[in-house]
Amino acid sequence: MHEEAKHRVELTAYQLADRFTGIEEVPGSVDNPQVMAMLRLDQSWPEGDEVPWCSAFTNYVCWLLRLPRSKSLRARSWLWCGWPVPLEAAAVGFDVVVLNRGPAPQPGPEVLEAPGHVGFYGGHEGSEVLILGGNQSNRVSLARYPVSRVLGVRRLY
Repeated sequence: MHEEAKHRVELTAYQLADRFTGIEEVPGSVDNPQVMAMLRLDQSWPEGDEVPWCSAFTNYVCWLLRLPRSKSLRARSWLWCGWPVPLEAAAVGFDVVVLNRGPAPQPGPEVLEAPGHVGFYGGHEGSEVLILGGNQSNRVSLARYPVSRVLGVRRLY
């Protein structure tokens, strides 16, 4: 075995995503080039970073790790990526969580065109799920969401 290969460390999607914590969109006419690279990985239409980019962030991290990805800027597109797992079986480092977004009532997971949010599973405590994602308060961060908003959990590995 090659000497370098013996020392290679495998990163999980969560660990890599965490390295982007703090990256944020820039208000006004200037755009964050990192956010723009994420947005334009699969879509050419975004002209600025002040658009929903949670799915772009998730796609970017998965692209870097050569994991399955949705190749769409729609958060709910992740409901067809990887394999479904129940929230109770979700694993930090291996799963993404898709949430509904917007005022209630929201359609169920069968409606992919509806508003949503996606990020990497960071655990859950009681009635809240922790999500490490992009475009959370306009930046990459760890945030809490009500479990009642979870549409699905998908395993990418």
